[in-house]
Amino acid sequence: MQEPLDACFARIGGGWRDVTEPFRNSITGRELIEFVDRRVQEGITVFPAQVFRALALTPLETVRVVILGQDPYHGAGQAQGLAFSVMPGQKLPPSLRNIYKELAADTGAALPDGDLSGWARQGVLLLNTVLTVEDGQAHSHAGRGWEALTDALIAAVSARAEPAVFLLWGAPAQRKRGLVDESRHAVLTANHPSPLSATRGPQPFIGCRHFSRANAELLRLRPGSAPIDWHAR
Repeated sequence: MQEPLDACFARIGGGWRDVTEPFRNSITGRELIEFVDRRVQEGITVFPAQVFRALALTPLETVRVVILGQDPYHGAGQAQGLAFSVMPGQKLPPSLRNIYKELAADTGAALPDGDLSGWARQGVLLLNTVLTVEDGQAHSHAGRGWEALTDALIAAVSARAEPAVFLLWGAPAQRKRGLVDESRHAVLTANHPSPLSATRGPQPFIGCRHFSRANAELLRLRPGSAPIDWHAR
């Protein structure tokens, strides 16, 4: 992390702030901030450097697609604050390799590296449900309060008048389905892209064609809108 978590919250702007500030000032929010900052003060390395990068690159008013992850990558140099995305030059993690495999099969091309910032800048919210993790310790900050905030962020997208497409990969993401108003938004589900589940039934990730289907749903929900360029960097 580049700065204390409370300072990270203070930098959040735009429509997201209407969600993050009440959380920041809640009992759960204060306990989370104290916990994360204490771990850093104790010398623990906490990733990512930019905790709220997903919100910075994809303001609430621009969200068109939502992809949910779990917690950030816990290896050095990997996490960059966007679900499934890694810093340029990093080896692709297994789930991201399968995402690229499906992208290539679905749309005919793949990205050259693991940085998904180009998606985020087009309105694809790449949101992990837990936003910090300790070096080498997967899920180490789960159950500390992040889930309450990210549930509220998902609900805020659902509450907007402008429709969006939610891509829910795997059981943890699909448990968030109840937060989405499906009378106004589209939801596509598949197994998680992890090698453990990507090809298994009942909804294999490989073959789901969610990238082209998401653009089709956007066209249906927002006639005349531009599609997501899934090959943009």
